[in-house]
Amino acid sequence: MNVTLIAQTMTYIMVDIESDGPIPGDYSMISFGAVVVDELLNKTFYGQLRPISDKFIPEALAVSGHTRQETLAFPEAKQVMTDFSHWIKENTTDRAIFISDNNGFDWMFICWYFHHFLGNNPFGFSSQNLGSLYKGLEKDTFKNFKHLRKTTHTHHPVDDAKGNAEALLTMKKNMGLKIKF
Repeated sequence: MNVTLIAQTMTYIMVDIESDGPIPGDYSMISFGAVVVDELLNKTFYGQLRPISDKFIPEALAVSGHTRQETLAFPEAKQVMTDFSHWIKENTTDRAIFISDNNGFDWMFICWYFHHFLGNNPFGFSSQNLGSLYKGLEKDTFKNFKHLRKTTHTHHPVDDAKGNAEALLTMKKNMGLKIKF
C-alpha cells in the first residue's frame, strides 16, 4: 500500500469573547475578538453583537465595558457571525484551528452562535486550550501562562486574544513547542 501524506496547513486563530452571562442562548455573547497567530499579529477581527435574550447578569455585562443600552445598538448576531466566517476563510489557507485561554467558555459561545445562526462552524468540532498547552509544556498543572503576555489584558477581546497569541508565540520560540504557523 502506497500512502502519500499531505501536510495540512493549519491556521491558528486565537479567540476571546465577552458575554452577559454564563451560557449561550439564555444569555448573549456581547463581543469577541480573534487574531491569526503569526509573527505579525496584524490580522484581527472584532465583533459586537446585539443581545439575543432579555436575560443578562449586570456584573457579567460590566466586564465587557458596555452598558445594556449600548449593546442593544450593536449589529445583529447573524450578520456578525457571517462576517466572521468570511474573515476566517479569507485568512486561512486550509484548516482553521480555534484556540483560546478558556476554550470551555469561549468555544461554547462561538460554536453555539455559528451553528445557531449559520448552521455550521468553520472551525469544525474541536478547540484547543492555551492554558492546558502551557501546563503540558511545563509538566505542572499548577503553572499559569499569563506572564507570557505582552499586550495588557483589558477585557477588550482583541487585546486579550492578541496577548494570548503572544504567549503562544513565546511558547514556540522559547519553550520548544513544536507548532507551525
